Amino acid sequence: MTKFLTALLLLLTSYTLTQAQTHSHEMGFQSDNDGYLAQGSDRYYTNGIFVNYRHALTVNAKSKLANKVLGLEIGQKMYNPQSGSVPSALYIDRPFAGYLYAGATLNFLYKNESNLKLGLQAGVIGPASYTKQIQEFIHRTFGFYPPTGWEYQIRNNAVVNLSAEYNKLLYRSGAFDVSLSAYGNAGTGFDGAGVGPMLRLGTFNKLFNSAATQSSSIKNGSAYASTAKHELFFYYKPQYNYVGYDATVQGNIFGNSDDTGNTPQITGALNHLMFSNQLGGDYTYDRLTIDFSVIFHTKDVKTMVDAHQWGSIALLYHFN
Repeated sequence: MTKFLTALLLLLTSYTLTQAQTHSHEMGFQSDNDGYLAQGSDRYYTNGIFVNYRHALTVNAKSKLANKVLGLEIGQKMYNPQSGSVPSALYIDRPFAGYLYAGATLNFLYKNESNLKLGLQAGVIGPASYTKQIQEFIHRTFGFYPPTGWEYQIRNNAVVNLSAEYNKLLYRSGAFDVSLSAYGNAGTGFDGAGVGPMLRLGTFNKLFNSAATQSSSIKNGSAYASTAKHELFFYYKPQYNYVGYDATVQGNIFGNSDDTGNTPQITGALNHLMFSNQLGGDYTYDRLTIDFSVIFHTKDVKTMVDAHQWGSIALLYHFN
């Protein structure tokens, strides 16, 4: 009887792990905030909230693809100067701005552990993003100071943006690997590119089925399901960035106009070359992925009194 129960338990465990490796849907949210670093700061890129859904699509076993993932996302980003409450326009070292958007991505993940993710975003920067109201609601709810200065925010302008991201495995030895990571943006809101390495240390899957490439979802029955029963790894991504245009700093790419007839918007001058560091950790098991990272970013506006940094938390649920 004991042998029978042991065999049954092993069978059920094996079945559970197999199912965990082939969840084809993923849904979750991500929250960015400088407050997560417990430094008492409330400046620059100060808050972001994102809800996303991903679905692994069927791939031809004879193709070069190991996985293909469709992603959908809605999100809002919030920017303010060195504080969310400024006594006068003289203290606006980075413009007030909000960005509200919806987007879609298609992630092609190849058997050679490279991937190409293509994306499209459409949204609005300005009062129509309701970012001012969201910040006021957050501060009122948690008893923070009342925000002031949003009358100077970047005015309404529509955003249509294309993006591409490429990753490629360069080296792996045991519990450590290094990949090349690069991206490019082009459109009416954001133009630029960046490149740098991504280093992982720990227990991880290959890049076509890993949280590192947002591809934890994989189609049922795929021969390329997870090789690790779980992922638990730390990562480091230093990156050089060139920004050609940023509408949250410079306003409408087609020319700024004072369309409200009230207080004029205050724009800024970009630092086109920037450097960022991202350090984080990922844990994935069965139906759950948790990611936490901290991002340190050099000044993206020439008048900023300091560099900026924030924390990011993501929670994802996998299902069939």
